[in-house]
Amino acid sequence: MISRKFLLVISLLLPFSFAAFAQQDSIPLSTVIEKTAKFQSSYPIEKVYLHMDKPYYAVGDTIWFKAYVTVEKHQPSGLSGVVYVDVINSQDSVMENLRLPVKNGFANGNITLSGDTYKQGSYRIRAYTNWMRNFDADYFYDHTINVGNAIDNQVNTFITYKSKAKSTTVKVDADITYKDPANNPYADRRVSWQLIRNGDAVSKGSGRTDAKGHLIVDIPENDPAIITSGSLVTAIDMGERKSVTNSFSLKGAVKGYDVQFFPESGQLTNGIRSKIAFKAINSKGLGVDVKGTVTDDQGTVLANLTTAHLGMGVFAITPETGKAYTAHITFDDGSQATYKLPRVQAMGINLAVYSPDPDNLTVKISANELFLQRKQNKSFYLVAQSGGVVYYAAQTVLQNLVYSANIPKSKFPTGIIQLTLFSSGGYALCERVIFVQHNDQLNLTLKTDKPSYTTRQNVKIAVSAKANTTPVVGSFSVAVVDDTSVPTNEDAESTILSNLLLTSDLKGYIEKPNYYFNKPDQEKLDNLDILMLTQGYRRFSYEDILADKNPPIFIAPEQGIEVSGILRTTTGLPVGKANIRLLIPDRNFSTETITDLSGNFKFSNVVVMDTSKITLSARNNVNSKNLVINVNGELYQKLSKNPNQPDEIVNIDSAMRPYLDNARRQYQNSRVLKEVVVKSTKFEKKPSHNDFGTFAGLPGQADHEISGDQLKDCPLLVNCLSTMAFGLTYVDNNFYITRDYNAGKKVPVQIYVGSMPVDVNFLSTITGAEVASVEIFLKDGVSGINRMNQTNGVLIINKKVIKKQKITLAQLQALIPKQNVVTFAIQGYNKAREFYMPKYDVTKAGALGADLRNTIYWNPKIITDKNGVASFNFFNSDARGSYRAIIEGLDSEGNLGRQVIHFGVK
Repeated sequence: MISRKFLLVISLLLPFSFAAFAQQDSIPLSTVIEKTAKFQSSYPIEKVYLHMDKPYYAVGDTIWFKAYVTVEKHQPSGLSGVVYVDVINSQDSVMENLRLPVKNGFANGNITLSGDTYKQGSYRIRAYTNWMRNFDADYFYDHTINVGNAIDNQVNTFITYKSKAKSTTVKVDADITYKDPANNPYADRRVSWQLIRNGDAVSKGSGRTDAKGHLIVDIPENDPAIITSGSLVTAIDMGERKSVTNSFSLKGAVKGYDVQFFPESGQLTNGIRSKIAFKAINSKGLGVDVKGTVTDDQGTVLANLTTAHLGMGVFAITPETGKAYTAHITFDDGSQATYKLPRVQAMGINLAVYSPDPDNLTVKISANELFLQRKQNKSFYLVAQSGGVVYYAAQTVLQNLVYSANIPKSKFPTGIIQLTLFSSGGYALCERVIFVQHNDQLNLTLKTDKPSYTTRQNVKIAVSAKANTTPVVGSFSVAVVDDTSVPTNEDAESTILSNLLLTSDLKGYIEKPNYYFNKPDQEKLDNLDILMLTQGYRRFSYEDILADKNPPIFIAPEQGIEVSGILRTTTGLPVGKANIRLLIPDRNFSTETITDLSGNFKFSNVVVMDTSKITLSARNNVNSKNLVINVNGELYQKLSKNPNQPDEIVNIDSAMRPYLDNARRQYQNSRVLKEVVVKSTKFEKKPSHNDFGTFAGLPGQADHEISGDQLKDCPLLVNCLSTMAFGLTYVDNNFYITRDYNAGKKVPVQIYVGSMPVDVNFLSTITGAEVASVEIFLKDGVSGINRMNQTNGVLIINKKVIKKQKITLAQLQALIPKQNVVTFAIQGYNKAREFYMPKYDVTKAGALGADLRNTIYWNPKIITDKNGVASFNFFNSDARGSYRAIIEGLDSEGNLGRQVIHFGVK
């Protein structure tokens, strides 16, 4: 169940060291508090965080993870019983979609990065529940991982860009180095290249590498948007009519900077001294160091500015009406630029917050003379909330230019606090977001049984979990990795603290989020406050809350897999009080339900593993031959651009070299030469569009083709095509030609199975094993298909040919589908594998060959007992050096914890 103890809001008007009310308010402060509490109670905030065993991976690896599903103040959620995990590639296509059962707020799973599906590059891991889909997808768990290839990668590359801006175009040169896995250059090799955008070649050329394996690719001048939204694809000649293709993103190829300015509380007001935060980023979205001055329109220098951390900093000025202010910025490469500061408001009131000591916040409200004249003796409210819960509220009557008050930090939980100043009419005048850090996370300790170890030795680690000094029962996950092959920047990691306390509540990219929680000190707290000034927080709109404008709820919280639909007669009338039977042949399971008066039926908490066929039958009813079952389709989450794109690594071969070198040794150590038997083959004609007269006018060759072998392990065809259909984009349950969709032409592709036209939902009834090939035509030739169907492009599914044989009339009738019986595929729960842990007898050295694991241990189910203790053990690999053990988790009260230790292996 969801705990409600944090919804108890004191409705008393808390003192603010101000005068009492002098007039009747149009909206009492109690109304603001009550409506906010009602909104939070009706729309609780659910979050998902994934603890993964490593920060990056290689093709062939398995990603091990634990999902923490929380609600309200980070308590384990009882709201949702299912969590979804998507793997999305850099082209914003879903590679995999996992559905996992959630028990008591926790789930665990794994993703195998098979070489058939995954290539070297950057991928997103996105996680959410159905309840979260009712709200802004910006608050989903969304994390970028980089995946290298140590197995099939014959060519290691390193690329840098140089750009030069013209009047309306930009010139880019790409400097690429090609080397083999042993770091020897590929000298004097021919390389052809293409600039690809939306599947089309914008420009192309060729060249030869020099003696050091270098090649300069001279990309012709073009529009900056064309270059930065495209990719550079090169093919290096490997001899014997073979070549190796590499693709490079051009997102950061054009050098550029941007600086934004953020006045505290949202505006600059005449005569009120204000802090102004700024954020300077490069074209990749990463912070850059700058320095500069701020001048008025007379050239007078009013402030000096310099970055404090990751391109962010703060300065203060006292603005005046009628004056314009300019920031003169010098970037770290010596280039310069000027930026106008926001316009000065002639009348207004500002809200400033300071943290003068560890125990108190100082809130300062400043009005200018004009505002005081017009609003004197008017009432104002200050409300502070976190996660929708109001923790502080106060009221005053405006009588002076400046008010200030201290608020004890003890009133607030650790995390983001939003302070809003309201007029008495309920209008939000200004806001300030702060972060309160109590350092009250769980006291987690990991203690090894020895000071150091040898290779393959058994390691025993004791776990202790306390809230302050009180032992707690909690659920935790533990990963142990080899520091040498998995070097890690702890500041850049996504952790349970940085996610649930910070990034899950903020929109936009947060660079190195764990910096603020990794051994925090005063400098990091100051930089965190600057981050609060620059980053947007918009989970709640007080304007909507006070106007009773509630967000539409189109998906209810999901406790399990549901199968639902409606039963109708062949004439379309709903059939109430009828029997529907559900069968799962794989599990030898069946159950029944009754339709309601509108013909609707629903089976709740259907347990299906992986992808299974489900059969629904309405035969056990009067006049059943005239009944039709319609099944409600499953909803798929829309795709969006990667919010953490700056975390994508272009030069994976060099950035992840220690990890990939170890992965290559692992592969070579485990490789076994298999016997090759050459047999004669008999040619068999493959099914194609040429088999049907319907497609006589299509081109003889498809623009793109997907073979049946590529689809053989695909559980649901629609999911796989959304990723594998090159040249097409899958959006809103339709396929579109990518280049046309991006140009604004949103006309869907016509889909056929054989010669039968179908909609996208039909593809959810087909598995990849049934498909011989998929053909994609970006143009319909002279067939007239697009004109007749008002479509754009053709997608043809060629199913495997079933061997012909004679059957009886009874067998034929059995093959004809009945409308009162429906069989379809459904995505079930993905079964989590167990992490393999070898066991060694240290007296028998050399057994089982070299052990080159880099994830030494993974356990998502560490549970501390009533004394707050637990333990686990594992065997080391053959790697010597430092190992890193990480534990994360939470207790039933929502107290978070994370601890990292290192131990030596000799």
